[in-house]
Amino acid sequence: MAASLEQDIEDIRALLKDREHASGDFAAALKLVRRRIPRRIYKQGMKIAAALPLLEHPKLSLTVDEKPLRAAARDVKAHLEEIDLADRRKGFWLGVLGSVAFSVLCVLILLVVVLRWRGLI
Repeated sequence: MAASLEQDIEDIRALLKDREHASGDFAAALKLVRRRIPRRIYKQGMKIAAALPLLEHPKLSLTVDEKPLRAAARDVKAHLEEIDLADRRKGFWLGVLGSVAFSVLCVLILLVVVLRWRGLI
């Protein structure tokens, strides 16, 4: 296995652990983040995961075409590096705040409707 491809795979594993909090072997980590990454990136990552056993074997590694694997590793690595954890955290809390605001608004509207119906307003 070429050193650059091996280094790219190790970088992807580190990015999956740091950015997506997915550890374990490569395929298991990709399956954990399947819903949070685009389908194209997931499929490219699974290509790499399928080729890993072949790449670790000295004679079988000669049968693997490394050029598409390097391109797939480059795409997966680029996508994982673009993930902004602060923006993701901010989006989560804004979603929670929006949900609470909608619930409070619905309760206030229901309160006004009930008070109007009872003739207290």
